[in-house]
Amino acid sequence: MDVTGARWRTSTRSNSNQGTCVEVADNLPGRVLVRDSKDRAGGTLTFGPATWRAFVANVRG
Repeated sequence: MDVTGARWRTSTRSNSNQGTCVEVADNLPGRVLVRDSKDRAGGTLTFGPATWRAFVANVRG
């Protein structure tokens, strides 16, 4: 999967002291990417936009 155009941002819930950070890229059409900032080459999870919105809603709720 080509993710060269992804604009990554760090989650506002990430812990800057321990390096426990999740990064999200939601600028690519039809997909939301999630990765661990400590291991950026370790893999990327891919979600559809509706699935990502449902996940975020459930976490917040």
